[in-house]
Amino acid sequence: MYAEWGSRLAGAVVWTSSPTGSGPGRILPDGCMDLLWHDGRLLVAGPDTRAYVNEGAPGPWAGIRFYPGTAPALLGVPADALRDRRVDLADLWPATHARRLTARVNAAPDPATGLEDAALSRAAEAGPPDPLLGRIVAALDAGRPVAGTADALGIGARTLHRRSLAAFGYGPKTLARVRRLQRALALAREGTPLAETAALTGYADQAHLARDVRELAGTTPGELLRGQGGRAAGAELAPPPCERVQDVRDRGGIQGTDV
Repeated sequence: MYAEWGSRLAGAVVWTSSPTGSGPGRILPDGCMDLLWHDGRLLVAGPDTRAYVNEGAPGPWAGIRFYPGTAPALLGVPADALRDRRVDLADLWPATHARRLTARVNAAPDPATGLEDAALSRAAEAGPPDPLLGRIVAALDAGRPVAGTADALGIGARTLHRRSLAAFGYGPKTLARVRRLQRALALAREGTPLAETAALTGYADQAHLARDVRELAGTTPGELLRGQGGRAAGAELAPPPCERVQDVRDRGGIQGTDV
């Protein structure tokens, strides 16, 4: 069973999951990073470029999912160093710091609350996130091409790529692609026909959408919509943080395709 709710940390989502033993969970790429708790341990889930198949380790999980680009400043690790990886926090931080935070989360009334409180403390120490990173995400979510995004932000394409690797774990083109897939799946989950979903979210056609699902999620749109995938074990097609289905409709779709 999976549940999630908005965090007190801007843009973040807190979640809990209890695997049911009904099979592995398919965690789809979304441009985010998570701080995870399981069995008294803390782990970091880096940004994915393809679906991560979680075999559903027994026992409850809790996590806080950070808005794209915000986790590296809080965790002190560039996102590209964790791409497609799940790593013990103790392998990333000095042992005393990792033990202290782990003990704090374990002492909380529940792990989800402990994770959120820890993230809020780290955010207070790190200061406000770099506004440029949010502008990059917003531009790519709006369908602006990578070159046009760099021009609009007043930075060169190489600088945009370098900043994206450290903040998001991959270049802006890949970030745009995984975010578009999440928007499409959110619409489809609401019952929007796949052909209309493809048009609203900037795919050339339904076949283009199906190819992206196959390449990024490792399955078909139909299988995902029947509950074969999600953000965490037991989740079903969780949309990315700060992106609502109505936002996509209000924009009249995303212009452009491969950005």
